[in-house]
Amino acid sequence: MSEQLPHSPYDKIGGEAGVRTLVDRFYDLMDSEPDAKVIRQMHPQSLRSSRQKLFEFLSGFLGGPPIYIETHGHPRLRMRHHGFAIDEAARDKWLHCMHQALEEQVKDPILLMQLKASFTRTADHLINVEPASE
Repeated sequence: MSEQLPHSPYDKIGGEAGVRTLVDRFYDLMDSEPDAKVIRQMHPQSLRSSRQKLFEFLSGFLGGPPIYIETHGHPRLRMRHHGFAIDEAARDKWLHCMHQALEEQVKDPILLMQLKASFTRTADHLINVEPASE
């Protein structure tokens, strides 16, 4: 297993427990927010596997143990999300849930800003449906 980065975002949000809390809050929001219905429908009825995979991915993404890579290989996010129609609206709904979960957990304003920017870049990368022409 690779060493985690010292003082990484992973450490700053509470390590394994912090990442699990973030993931659980994100999926709880996605599951309960009426506006998130479009992204909730992209997931299986049970979110158990989705929660675990996001936890594994975020562990490495945030500078902690690279659990996802060790278990599943390279994330290849665009490829793994290719079967879902992700447009700007879906991206925005996903980001709304993630940003709210981050705001509730991350108290350091600089870290919060950095994490929001990082998640936004990643979500932008997953858009695979072009806006309709007017």
